Parts: sequence; C-alpha cells; structure tokens
Amino acid sequence: MLQYILRRVLYMIPTLFVISVVSFVIIQLPPGDYLTSLVATMASTGETVDRAQLVALQERYGLGQPIYVQYWKWISGILLRGDFGQSFEWNQPVSALIWGRLWLTFIISLAALLFTWVVAFPVGIYSAVRQYSIGDYIATILGYIGLAIPNFLLALVLMYVAFKYFNQSVGGLFSPQYQDAPWSFAKAVDLLNHLWIPVIIIGTAGTAGLIRIMRANLLDELHKPYVVTARAKGLSERRLLLKYPVRMALNPFVSTLGWTLPTLVSGAAIVSIVLSLPTTGPLLFRALLSQDMYLAGSFIMMLSTLTVIGTLLSDILLAWLDPRIRYDR
Repeated sequence: MLQYILRRVLYMIPTLFVISVVSFVIIQLPPGDYLTSLVATMASTGETVDRAQLVALQERYGLGQPIYVQYWKWISGILLRGDFGQSFEWNQPVSALIWGRLWLTFIISLAALLFTWVVAFPVGIYSAVRQYSIGDYIATILGYIGLAIPNFLLALVLMYVAFKYFNQSVGGLFSPQYQDAPWSFAKAVDLLNHLWIPVIIIGTAGTAGLIRIMRANLLDELHKPYVVTARAKGLSERRLLLKYPVRMALNPFVSTLGWTLPTLVSGAAIVSIVLSLPTTGPLLFRALLSQDMYLAGSFIMMLSTLTVIGTLLSDILLAWLDPRIRYDR
C-alpha cells in the first residue's frame, strides 16, 4: 500500500503539469485577450480607450509576449513565490479574490454534502430493505423528480416560496442590513437563515442519485451467500445489515470523494448566479468570459489539484473499507 501511495504521488507531478499547460492554452484559445475584450466592451458603450494606457497594461501583464512566456511567468510565480498573479478585471491579486469567497463556498458546499449523505444513506437502506413497499415507491418517485428537475429551476421555485410564504429576502446569503456589516452573532444567525435554500438546491440532485446507487448496491449485496450464511447462524438482522452488506454498499459514497473536494471549492456556479451567492463559482464564470487568464487559470489549477488529491484519498479509503480491494497485491 505504501508503495502504491508513493507511486501515485509521483504520478501527480506530471499530471498536474500537463493539466496546467492544457488549461492555460484553452484559456488563450478565444481570439484576442483581456484587453481585446475590454476594448470591445468600452466601444459598445460609446467610451473611448487611451492607446497609451492599453500599451502600458499590455507591457505590465506581458500580454504581448508569446504564450509560453506568459505561462512560465504564471506557473513560476505559483511554484516559487506562491503568487497566483494579478487579476486583470479586478486589478487585485488572484489569491485575495479567491480566499475572500472561498470560505463561504466551503460552508455552502460542505453543508450540501452533509445534507446529501444524511438523507441518502438511511433512505437508500430503507428502500433496499423494504423493496417494493410504499416507502420504497415514494423514495423512488422523489428520486426521479430530484434527478429530473434542473437545479436552477428549483432555485427559482424556492426563491419564490421563501419570499411569498416566509417573507425572507430573496438571493444572497445575508439580509440587506447585514450585507456589509461586521461579523456578529446576529449576522451568523442571518447566514444560517439563508443557508437552507442553496443547501437544498445543491444537494437535491446528488441526494437523489446516491439514493438510487445505495439501493441498487445494497440489493445486490443482500442476495449474496455470505448474508444468507450469517442469517442462518442467528446473527441479528440489524447487526447483519450494518456490519456486512451496508459496508460493502458504501463504496459509491467513498468513491465520490474524488469530485467532492473540488466541489467544496467551486460550488454550483449556475445556482450561485441565480441566487446571487458571493461564492467562487460566479467569479470563475466571469473570469472565463473576460479571459482573465491568471484568475481563471488559478481556479482551474486549484480544482484540478483537488480532484487528483481527492481521487487518491478515495482509492485509499476504498482499500481500507473493502477488503476485496488491495493495492499491494
């Protein structure tokens, strides 16, 4: 196992290098650059652009240099100084922009993840143990509805319900009076009052999918010979269920860790835009539209790194959880 982990860590280095190169090249594929987009936007509003100012910005950010020079300037700053570069559009360090929104994104995504697991785990077990019962049919119908309804549509519906029946301010994570106020107990309570809407919206599709996966896997395990043997030896039904088949059916929950870590950082971009959430998703979307290459590239690099780390952690946990998986053989 130790050799497997060391080998995977060594593989991560060239993998992340290739990802960083591909990401930076893809960001540069659209014609022009950030200054081109800026000039087009200002021209559409009738504003004039100072040519000397454009030249100064071009020299400052190295936009007139070859793409490999721009890439080296960006990646060397990350590796040597921990500097992710400067955001063109916001005229701020990329690290300041990312960390300013990251903790709110983490809170929302973590709460949505816990909501998904807390609901999907018992409902999936119940649906498998009580197959074809009324509760199983209800869980199946709700699961299909959760998978079929787009998150942005559910966001619009819940925004209407919250405003109509709970008299709650729609959009954002804070009421208007707490938007720019310093942190206090009242502001934290206000955050919790607004948090349930994005948590339910983001967690609905994942919950519905994991319920179906948990039900199918557990049904497959319940009909295997070792379950019949354990039951014949007099093992109690609850202990039998939790000790053996449920443990084997947990593999999908662990295997999703690979994409769970980047989700904690990126959040649901479309839902965040609809709900006007101050998270990292809309920031990444805006950076891609404006070709803010340092900001967009840093986001993609961060998400790729978390994906690789999450995949490694999920593989290790699977080997610990399931004795049938052994990487040292």
